[in-house]
Amino acid sequence: MSDEAVAAVAPAEIGEVPSARAIRRYTAQAANARGGAGLGTVLSDVYFAVISVAISVLVALGFTRNLRLDVHPSTHVETSWDLSLPALVAIVLLAGAGALLSVAGRLGPVGAGGAEAAWWLGLPVDRRGLLRPASLRLPALAGVVGGVVVAVLESGLLATPGSTVGRAALAGVVAGAGVVLVAGVAQSAGARRRTIALVGDLVALVGPVAALVLVLTGAELPALTPGWLVVGLVAAAVVALAVLVDRRLGLIPARSLRESGSVATQAVGAVVSLDSRELGRALTDGALPAARRRVSRLRTVRGAASALVTADLVVLRRSTRHVVQLVVAALLPAIVVAVPQLASPPGVLVALLVAGYVAASATGEGARRAEMAPILDRLLPLEARTVRRLRMVVPGAVMLLWSLVAFTAVGLWADRLVGWLALAVASAPVWAAATVRAAYRSAPDWSGPLVSTPAGALPGGVAAVLARGPDVVVLGLLPVWIAVLIGRTGTVLLTAQLLFAVIAVAVASSIETRPLMERMMAAQEPEKRP
Repeated sequence: MSDEAVAAVAPAEIGEVPSARAIRRYTAQAANARGGAGLGTVLSDVYFAVISVAISVLVALGFTRNLRLDVHPSTHVETSWDLSLPALVAIVLLAGAGALLSVAGRLGPVGAGGAEAAWWLGLPVDRRGLLRPASLRLPALAGVVGGVVVAVLESGLLATPGSTVGRAALAGVVAGAGVVLVAGVAQSAGARRRTIALVGDLVALVGPVAALVLVLTGAELPALTPGWLVVGLVAAAVVALAVLVDRRLGLIPARSLRESGSVATQAVGAVVSLDSRELGRALTDGALPAARRRVSRLRTVRGAASALVTADLVVLRRSTRHVVQLVVAALLPAIVVAVPQLASPPGVLVALLVAGYVAASATGEGARRAEMAPILDRLLPLEARTVRRLRMVVPGAVMLLWSLVAFTAVGLWADRLVGWLALAVASAPVWAAATVRAAYRSAPDWSGPLVSTPAGALPGGVAAVLARGPDVVVLGLLPVWIAVLIGRTGTVLLTAQLLFAVIAVAVASSIETRPLMERMMAAQEPEKRP
């Protein structure tokens, strides 16, 4: 290479290769210089974040304490099967650990973003020094979330003393960080993200299944409050895991780091832009195999309509996360009904709404993908409204099965099984309509004026956009609300639910994307003459 070429590549004097820490510091300084945010802005963001988290924790604490209501004798039927609150908390924590392991497996947990992967991974420096902050970021976040969740459950549902809550919160911090570090060890050993995510999904499924076994057998779990010695031993094990992950950072292949960083970047972008559909796609696609060994023959395809329905069914069947989500959501109302302290009308209603929306969102992956890339919708000779009605077939059928399972538990609790099963059938189309309406909602308009909030600058009307879907659940299930709160069903409520289901399907079939108020204002304006 000539001297001119060397000068063009490196005009400065060539010296020693900088350390990994120096490269990280240089990258951070360059990003901060171009970001335009000063120290005051950073401190203000941290202040608003801490205040928002504190308010959220207080709201969650008040909500969990309000759920601990005495069972009213007129709305609860005494049964031979029940579940204690400590057992419920232990099962919730087990399911949460499985969900955390699944998310950690889908995100990496160690990865390098696009710019970092393009520049850092090719440098002749120690890779451990480059990846050390990334390897600690997710375990630290998981530890904070785990400590907050355990503290809320202990002080809210169990109402334990302050000293015990502090010890339990510390155990939650250690356990949350340890779950993510286990995923990091598996990643450094060459395990695929799909395998780690599958193990996490199975652990999450064990939780509600164990609750069902405890309810049917009448067994009780012993007290699981860890002592300081146990917490110390687990903390030592977590520190050993952190050291092991740090020493094995250089063994993680560059391809795995790029894929993990790409998924994490996509997920962070979806959270910042308030796009739950993109977040779901990031978590789902991050654990899908690049190629499949089996090819489905799609024997149910007989035309355009059946092709659309079959495509939605195949998407749901191939997503293990959504199948586990459906099973867990179906068992949640039965678990709440089995806990005497929660088996009150407000508790049962909250369980139905939360579990129902979680299950319904799992069935709408086909519609969400069609909104992003409407390839199949445009190729098939079907009207837009017909396409949206066909997108409700798979969610409607699945939610019908979910409703029969969930409302069976409610019917046994209220001692009127037949009426509740009829109400379950009548309410299933509402869940399907809410799923399709949420899938085809328009994105927030970031080009318009922004509104300052504790979460940062958000576009005006973002609440109306995010409410598309949940609004159908809130309004379309009003007869179910009334039935649960009064503890009985009837012909009037069943007829009203059928009418509300027809209206919900009609609303979800509409291809109009503008809000109702905007359409009403546009209709009142006089037509412009040419």
